Amino acid sequence: MAATLIATAPTGSVASSPSPTALPPARPVERAGLVVLLLGTAIAYLWHITVNGMGNNFYAGATWAGSRDWKALLFGSLDPSNFITVDKPPVSQWVMGLSGQLFGFSSASMLVPQALMAVGAVGLTYAAVTRATLSRGAGLLAGLALAATPVVALMFRFNNPDAVLVLLMTAGGYCTIRALERADRRWLMLAGVALGFAFLAKLLEGLMVLPALGVTYLIVAPTSLRNRLWHLVGAAAALVVSAGWYVLLTILWPESSRPYLAGSTDNSFMDSVLGYNGFGRFLGNTPATGQIALPSGYQTPPGLLQSFNDFGSPGLGRLFVGESGFEISWLVPAALLSFVVVLVSRWSAPRTDQIRGAALVFGLWLITMGGAFSAMKAIEHSYYTLTLAPAAAGMVAVGVHELWRRRDELFGKLGAAALILVMGLWALVVLQRNSDWLPWLRWTVAVVAVVAALGVLATAIPVPSAWRTARTRVTAILLVIGVLAGLGGSTAYAAATLPQAHTGRSPVVGPAKPVETGIAALIHRQTQNFADGGAFTNPQLVTMLMSSTTRWSAAVDRGSIAAALELASRTPVIAIGGFAAEDPAPTLEEFQHIVADHELTYYLVQEMQLPASWKVGGQPAPTSPSTPEKPWQVTGKPDIATWVSHHYTATHIGNIAVYDLTPHPN
Repeated sequence: MAATLIATAPTGSVASSPSPTALPPARPVERAGLVVLLLGTAIAYLWHITVNGMGNNFYAGATWAGSRDWKALLFGSLDPSNFITVDKPPVSQWVMGLSGQLFGFSSASMLVPQALMAVGAVGLTYAAVTRATLSRGAGLLAGLALAATPVVALMFRFNNPDAVLVLLMTAGGYCTIRALERADRRWLMLAGVALGFAFLAKLLEGLMVLPALGVTYLIVAPTSLRNRLWHLVGAAAALVVSAGWYVLLTILWPESSRPYLAGSTDNSFMDSVLGYNGFGRFLGNTPATGQIALPSGYQTPPGLLQSFNDFGSPGLGRLFVGESGFEISWLVPAALLSFVVVLVSRWSAPRTDQIRGAALVFGLWLITMGGAFSAMKAIEHSYYTLTLAPAAAGMVAVGVHELWRRRDELFGKLGAAALILVMGLWALVVLQRNSDWLPWLRWTVAVVAVVAALGVLATAIPVPSAWRTARTRVTAILLVIGVLAGLGGSTAYAAATLPQAHTGRSPVVGPAKPVETGIAALIHRQTQNFADGGAFTNPQLVTMLMSSTTRWSAAVDRGSIAAALELASRTPVIAIGGFAAEDPAPTLEEFQHIVADHELTYYLVQEMQLPASWKVGGQPAPTSPSTPEKPWQVTGKPDIATWVSHHYTATHIGNIAVYDLTPHPN
């Protein structure tokens, strides 16, 4: 890396050393560097990937459904009999489900495509920075920084939609940088296509990079303002077509022969876009689905259960604290500093300057999406910050390249020292939050960064002309050492993330966490077991579902529980209410029709005996000692639960009430 940077980056100010107009042919060391980067990413991300098992059961269930049925694959259904979809569009399910159709459904066939997407994202980030800076060394640094980001190591080995989302967003950024070179409308339209499919991966989140790309093209593209505006209109049209065909499909396809579109109140795609998965996240009116709504008269003891929102309180500091700090913040301060440094350094450059253009792409991307995440008020996970990773990695690489180019000037030395200090000292701060893990690492990173920064500053002292070549080499070596030290904390935390098993709805980065103990930990594990469906996968119950012959073996509230049952029994299960049991599907009347048509065998509901101390005020209600309170049925659709309990008799397997719906109702 050091040799490549030294060999490929020119030195001097913008005026005295204009950038070359074409990327020079790759030297053998540069080709080898790219091979090591991509092959190393593939090996690291694919190694023992099945340790994550089914990852997030919710999406794994949909992947299994897509591997069994083409309609389920097309719509992203949660079950192969197509009752309801997952609460996101189906692009990620297309990839994993098609892999299941080709190779058979398994943990490997589901997760390997995710890891290969990491290689693609790293390659695109390398290519984007290389094209903009005309330096393969800068491109290698960008790719390395991305691969060594903990949230990237986490989510590109997991089965959530975020991996394909970020790959498509990175493709959009790369195509925009290609379009900037010659105002090429074809590349800009390809960027629109990439973002259109990003929209079909995770709705509005896929479009949050759009302002950064559009503004950059409007400012930098080397053509008239009129042409720039028309090119943007063409790219917008490409985006609409690449996303709109699926929206139109959901409208034209008869509702009676497709699954209910989860996350909507009216079985429409756009309702999910504008509500649950859209503005509801910013306005805070999306249901907090991670905590179970207790019955009237009960309250959860404060602080006992972990909230679904693990992203911290809204505000500018949200990206830097808690789990988000471990997942993404490592390079964010340095990326913001790099953005300012490049804009100042390239201030006198022509409007069409490509390096400033790349800085605008990555810098505005980081600021726009970081600001949006900081403002959101509802349903957040720290792993959402994966969308910031390519921007942070690319921006730091562009900043290092610019400072490298001006390393013989006072501006370059001051900027390089500041960047090294920010990277190293922020890594110290983040590592200090997990002080029991490798305590020597944080001090090593900090000390090396401080020494390198001071050394770079020391090279500003005038020396005889005969020593200037040696001084330039020393500055280069110190800059490389300082930058690599700054990446040390992030790289170590990403490496610690890779071998850990990650499952559930909200995985976290870093080394293995200590086992929780005490009553609070016990209740938390029991609640999490319910949320992920583990309480329902009793072998006796699974065997009963496997012996059913109806269209759906069972119906149960919440998509994650239905998915867990499907994965255990390999039978279709109705997810009543979808992911959060909030969707109006099925209605009581629709459920009654399904039962009457003999399409469903069992209705399942978990029963829990709540502690008396959870009563409002902490005091048990006066009851007869001989009349224990009835257990609470954990259901999001009480009208369906009430109808079933009035007309059918339950048997119990553990704490699961099982209603056989095949006889005539009482």
